[in-house]
Amino acid sequence: MSARAFPNLCPYCGDENLWPHEPGEGVKAAGAWECRSCLRAFSLSMLGQIPRPEPTSPRSTT
Repeated sequence: MSARAFPNLCPYCGDENLWPHEPGEGVKAAGAWECRSCLRAFSLSMLGQIPRPEPTSPRSTT
C-alpha cells in the first residue's frame, strides 16, 4: 500500500464523506481519516501479505 492510497468508504457507516484527519496537539496519527457522517476517525495500515492457497484438483463426479 502506498502513502497515496485512501479508503473509498468509511469502515463503520459505509459513507463516502471521508477527509484526511488532522490530529490534535500531541497526537500522532499518520494516514488517519475522518468520516464526517458518523464523526469517527480511523487509520488503515497494511499488515503484510498472506500466502496464496494451494490449488486443489477438481473433484470428478461419476
